[in-house]
Amino acid sequence: MIEGSCLCGGIRYRYDGEIDEISICHCSQCRKAQGSAFAVVSPIASAKFTLLSGAELLKEFRATPGKARVFCANCGSPIYSAKDDLPEIKRLRLGTLDTPIVCRNVYHIFVGSKASWLDCDDAYPRFAERRP
Repeated sequence: MIEGSCLCGGIRYRYDGEIDEISICHCSQCRKAQGSAFAVVSPIASAKFTLLSGAELLKEFRATPGKARVFCANCGSPIYSAKDDLPEIKRLRLGTLDTPIVCRNVYHIFVGSKASWLDCDDAYPRFAERRP
């Protein structure tokens, strides 16, 4: 069981599954949404995601039609994103995890539009856009 929360602690969640894929997204929308050089996300099964507290604090923003970025209305922590046409999957923002995890399936996407001031010198696979 994996647990997580937002910065203010108002939103708490549990995920009853494994994190078996981590993408590090460098696209301009993820950079702006995170306020950082990239977003670190994992696809998770919506059915295994349980909101423990803070449902009233969840707010969403749609920069792209059909995709909601869900965050805490109090502290601004991004929690997950979800596509309308894939309701069974959420893309969990891993910076909100409180439970330590280990995952070997890690890769960079949209490095073709990464922040100019960042060098990615790790050994993870890189893709100019989406992973094929």
